[in-house]
Amino acid sequence: MNPTLKLATVVLIAFEVSFAQVLSVNLALIAISLVLLLVHRIHWKTLLWLTGVPLFFASALVWSLALRGSASPHFLWVIFTRMFVYVYLGATFTQTTVPLDLARSLEQNAKLPSKFAYGFLAAFNLLPKIRAEVDTVRAAAMMRGQVLHFWSPQLYFKVILAAMNWSDQLADAMVSHGFVEDAPRTYAVSIPLHRRDWLYFGISLLLVQIGLFTGLP
Repeated sequence: MNPTLKLATVVLIAFEVSFAQVLSVNLALIAISLVLLLVHRIHWKTLLWLTGVPLFFASALVWSLALRGSASPHFLWVIFTRMFVYVYLGATFTQTTVPLDLARSLEQNAKLPSKFAYGFLAAFNLLPKIRAEVDTVRAAAMMRGQVLHFWSPQLYFKVILAAMNWSDQLADAMVSHGFVEDAPRTYAVSIPLHRRDWLYFGISLLLVQIGLFTGLP
């Protein structure tokens, strides 16, 4: 499926689920997302992480609402499963989409300005470097006898300064390679938008509408 339409599908479904209280639709979306993740051979550690984190927060939220005694059991189950819908839908998109294809599709199909499309791609590719910088800053602090935890402001302040320096270097590199803002561009790789992509997009949204309006509560 076209990356832009895939992103639009996930966002629209998540938006609709946010205002609906149909438990059967939530369960169906969770099941479909799990099947897609397993078909694309997601690593079991990643799947456990995607399950454990929302399980903790969803349980805490449901527990707090239950203690207040103002929510029905059905509403609690809807809130509980909704958290998994968000996480699994997002994971389905990220695990089945190549970031470079998404940036190209946003530029070509969604007509997003090139500076935003490539800015998104640059930020994504900087993530491993940011993680390495965090480890470097933490190791340097330990050599001075100072322990920086993940909540320490000093840790992220130094990383932000390094990231600002990288952004300047990246901008200079793009200009030196011929990138000109708002100039007409050609594409080394074209991302097509087929009729079947629109068909998948329409069918996905239609099935969700049917489930929301005719499904079991």
